[in-house]
Amino acid sequence: MSETVEAAETTILVADDDEDIRALIAEQLARERYAVRAAGSIAEIRRHLAAEPIDLLVLDLNLPDGDGLALCRELRAEGHVGAIIMVTARGGAIDRVLGLELGADDYLTKPFEPRELLARIRNLLRRQRAEPSGRPRGARFARFADWRLDLLQRRLVAPDGRLVILSSGEFRLLDRFVDAPNRVLTRETLSPERRATVAFDRTIDLQISRLRQKLSDAGGPGELILTVRNEGYVFAADVGFE
Repeated sequence: MSETVEAAETTILVADDDEDIRALIAEQLARERYAVRAAGSIAEIRRHLAAEPIDLLVLDLNLPDGDGLALCRELRAEGHVGAIIMVTARGGAIDRVLGLELGADDYLTKPFEPRELLARIRNLLRRQRAEPSGRPRGARFARFADWRLDLLQRRLVAPDGRLVILSSGEFRLLDRFVDAPNRVLTRETLSPERRATVAFDRTIDLQISRLRQKLSDAGGPGELILTVRNEGYVFAADVGFE
């Protein structure tokens, strides 16, 4: 399928409280043949999401009727699987990490080059369309070393039956690990949406450290996530799907 046809079949929702910025982004995406919707509030975002499937949401954090961070967390908890790029004037590292932990796939600070936003959108959509390796279509659960990962409700159940609460960032990492068990995965592979900055952005290492700790605290059998020096990480378990 050509890139033009794929774009025409992709719906992007641009949510920003600034009408001029919203129109600028929407016009650029429309020129790339994407189906574009626009919203200036959380209420409008909700109406669009209820009306049709949204493949990617460009989400401003400062909206007149609520906080984009809280909305992102709510959408992931409700099972929204579309890609989310946060666009905000908040440039602090804490805000960036928090946004990614709460479920954003990428984070862009204003002001930004429109071409950079477009490049990140293309990268996220390309990854979203990629077929997962080894996962049967329609699989609901992944099982490994007596653990069960609910792929739809994003819940992890420990061998003793306890529920382990994962952040959205931790779930995305584990989701990628179960697709490629017993293989070395580079940091770029684990975080493809931030490929350009992953070499010096240590967010992924922090997320892996937290995920390891949660697996260990819940009585995991030995080390499931191994570090391969100068290469990446290995998920050391056999994985089955059902």
